[in-house]
Amino acid sequence: MAPPPAKTGLFVGPNKGHVVTKRKLPPRPSDRKGRVRTATKLPSVAAILITLFLYYFKKTSKRNLFVRLVIKEVAGLAPYEKRIVELLRFCKDKRALKVAKRKLGTHKRAKKKREDLINYLRKRRYASTFHSCILGENATKTLKRTCFC
Repeated sequence: MAPPPAKTGLFVGPNKGHVVTKRKLPPRPSDRKGRVRTATKLPSVAAILITLFLYYFKKTSKRNLFVRLVIKEVAGLAPYEKRIVELLRFCKDKRALKVAKRKLGTHKRAKKKREDLINYLRKRRYASTFHSCILGENATKTLKRTCFC
């Protein structure tokens, strides 16, 4: 992206604004907190999991990423996330975004949370159709107790 044109000092016109010199700021600690590491030396299943969630946790180590995934799988969804999932099931995307924004504080975080929960629903729907298509309806009832999909 090209740099913006220089300001003219006028308060009207295409390049309006006060003329200032851009300060070079020191790097923020959040910029260097943890780095994205590739998942090449891990077993295949762990590598796939990490690459799937690498976008969500951009600056985490492999260990932190694995711990977060395990906690998310064991603990499940928070109550507000369950409410958003219910809204998304009934195609109330806008209302789900409003609930997420109220709970999370910013529009950007709310959109990210809504997308994550849409992907969560899609993954659950895919897992349930996979079990019913491949193994039959009776097998899905027994698999729900043993399978961790």
